[in-house]
Amino acid sequence: MNNNEEKSVANYRSFLLMNEIAKEEPLSQRELSRRLGIALGLVNSYLKNLVAKGYVRISAFPRNRFGYLLTPQGIAEKSRLAYQHLSYFTNLYKITRQDYLELFRSLQAAGICRVTFCGVDEVAEIAYLSLGETRIELAAVMDNEHSGESFFDKKVDPLPSGLADGNDTIVITSLKRSGQLIDELVRRGVDRNRIFHAGTEPIISEKSTEGL
Repeated sequence: MNNNEEKSVANYRSFLLMNEIAKEEPLSQRELSRRLGIALGLVNSYLKNLVAKGYVRISAFPRNRFGYLLTPQGIAEKSRLAYQHLSYFTNLYKITRQDYLELFRSLQAAGICRVTFCGVDEVAEIAYLSLGETRIELAAVMDNEHSGESFFDKKVDPLPSGLADGNDTIVITSLKRSGQLIDELVRRGVDRNRIFHAGTEPIISEKSTEGL
């Protein structure tokens, strides 16, 4: 991750924290960590930074509980970050939609007619929209963290169940956890040639298309 990407992630996490704090609930750092999916240590670090910049102040609640409140400067900063990230995600949507469309068209040109999605988040929804512009069928959706949930007309399977169904081509559909998901698939014995993700030129081998 380069410096610009790291700064974008840091700003986005700060925005998420300030958005929760704006609700004016007496939230503990542990609760903030749970709600946002950010490690407890990172929550502590970001909060210290926001307090140091004057965006957040600590307030005492009954029974020795502490909460966090946005200062007027914090409210202004939250608005600025909201606008910044609206522009960022608009661009991300356009780029990601095009990247997945190019990937699916390349797979279709190689004779692949079925894919399995691995990873469920907002990026997976964008990928699904791009898939609909091709003749490729979505065979299954896998994600241990969202097992049992619905993804459009599919039920999300845990990885062991999803991998037991056959040799479908697997498309990584999470930007946040792409490396983690690829590592887990390879650890479970999936041929790396069967795994693809947006933004890369797919290299289709004969082994990739066996059983199609």
